[in-house]
Order: sequence, then structure tokens, then C-alpha cells
Amino acid sequence: MRRRRQRFAGSVVFITGASSGIGAALSLEFAREGADVVLAARRRDRLESVAAGIGAIGRRAVVAPCDVTREGDLERAAAAGRAAFGKLDVVVANAGFGVTGILERLSLDDYRRQLETNVFGVLRTVYATLDDLKKSRGRLVVIGSVSGYIALAGSSPYSMSKFAVRALADSLGHELAEHGVSVTLISPGFVESEIRQVDNRGILRTEKLAPRIPAPMVMATPTAARKIVGAVARRRREVVITALGKVSVFLHRHAPGLLAQIIRRFAIKGRREPR
Repeated sequence: MRRRRQRFAGSVVFITGASSGIGAALSLEFAREGADVVLAARRRDRLESVAAGIGAIGRRAVVAPCDVTREGDLERAAAAGRAAFGKLDVVVANAGFGVTGILERLSLDDYRRQLETNVFGVLRTVYATLDDLKKSRGRLVVIGSVSGYIALAGSSPYSMSKFAVRALADSLGHELAEHGVSVTLISPGFVESEIRQVDNRGILRTEKLAPRIPAPMVMATPTAARKIVGAVARRRREVVITALGKVSVFLHRHAPGLLAQIIRRFAIKGRREPR
């Protein structure tokens, strides 16, 4: 059997939030496509595990522990990638979590904490790697969400953050085109991840929440990663991941009144916070 052409052979990919979920799956998928990977996230032990998986594929990985909310961390992580590989060709701004709850039960600090990670963390990632992308005429990937189109009751902080990064990706797509840099916004629907176990302070909890989402509606992370890498390879402007996500965004664009009626009729709400 002929071996599949590796679309990112010789490329270096920098990924935030690479320790779990979509970030970890993307790290492995880019490695399968021939890339070396710079792994950035807070949990070193998780990053080491992902790096071992990349090594087993036959590619190289650099573990760069960092927190996207701390000044200087992303610059140090990007510098580690440059020192190891000499360049950065693809940057994936993936790190994020979700603050949940109705407005009356949340504080301004809850909203600030959400935007600090999901919006300013993306901006810090871009600032730390922008010169690299211009030099390589590379690819910037912003992980948004279907929640960047559809805001449910109890999800205003998270949706605000994803609406914001959708606008950022649109704007940067125009700004960076003259430099040969493509910007791809990824808007996932329900994909396997730990997000439902992370509380409003960004702490992973062990509580197993009762599943409110039917299993057929949730996409496996390796499947999502393959679709995302394919979109990045083609320099797509935006891709919505999962069939339900595509339908939801379609209704938002073309029948927003109907979508609002469905949400209210079936009392569809955002996820609850684990305790």
C-alpha cells in the first residue's frame, strides 16, 4: 500500500493547550503528517506523555510548560521552539476553558478570568509568534466554538470569549493576507474533552457529570483533529466541526428566529459547573 503523503513534512507546529483534548489530539495528528511540534500548556506531566506519543510516531517534540495568562510565558515557549527547530510554521491558539452560570450568580472577576484565558491568551499567542509566521508565510489557527455563534442561557462568559476570537480571526485574516499568512478559525461543536470537568476558576475536577449530551452528537478528538489538520493544510478560512455544529450555525445565519424558538422550547442551556 502506498504511504499517504505527509502534508506538513518539514514543518514546525506550535500548539497551546496541548496537554489534553483537541490540543493533544492535534499534536499527534500534525506529527503523523510529518511535523515537529512545540507543546505548550500548564501541565508538564501531560505534555511529556504527548511528547512520548509524538516520539513513537517518529517526530520530535519540545515540551514548553506555560500559562497563557502570564506575561512572558508564551515568549519563552516560542523561543524554546525556535531554539530547537529554527522556525515556526503553524501556530494553533487552542488553550481555553469555560466559565458557566447565569449572570446574577457570576461576578466581574468571573468574566475577567474567562476573557483573560480565552481572548487575551489567544492575543498573547499571536504576539509571541507573529514574526515567525510572517517569515515562514505560515498558518495561524484559532480554536473558536459553535458557542461563538450561539449563546445559551448560563454560557454568556464562554460565548462572549468565542464571539471575540471569531472577530479577531476575521480581522487578522485580512491583515495578514499581504504577508502570505493564512488564518483558519475552527468552530467545534461537541467534541470529547475535559472542559465539562473544569470549574469556573480553571481547575480540573474529578466529578463525573451525568451526560446531558447524547453520545452520537459528540465527536471523538482524533476525528476532530483529522478534520482540523485537513482544513489547515488547505488554508481554509473557517471550518465548523460536527454535523450538529454545522446545522446550528446554518440556522443561526439563515433562520435565527427559528433557532431561538427551538432553544427556548426545549429549554436548552449551557453546561453546569463541576464542584
